[in-house]
Amino acid sequence: QVQLVESGGGLVQAGGSLRLSCAASFRAFSSRAMGWFRQAPGKERESVARISWSGRNTNYADSVKGRFTISRDNAKNTMYLHMNSLKPEDTAVYYCAGTRPTYDDFIYVTSEYVYWGQGTQVTVSS
Repeated sequence: QVQLVESGGGLVQAGGSLRLSCAASFRAFSSRAMGWFRQAPGKERESVARISWSGRNTNYADSVKGRFTISRDNAKNTMYLHMNSLKPEDTAVYYCAGTRPTYDDFIYVTSEYVYWGQGTQVTVSS
């Protein structure tokens, strides 16, 4: 059974930092692109950051570039999102997601992310 479990969310003041973790139970983690997505109340889900299976290729939403860093540890089947200089507009439920095993070391479009976690709440107070 595929399982993705996010952790590390919470309440933080503007300007603060958090590190989200996503622990994956599925096999072949090191062959899957992974990503962080978020959904704020009343808004559509958006891509925050994505990373290829090797970790060599990454992609960030313009709104988080320079503040967030995505990384992964394939030996631990875990992905991370380091979030610095948090803003109130970063408040959302953050989800991790993964693709099926892939050959190409690409980022992949959102529709390719077919495995999803339950989400972790991040709240940034002003």
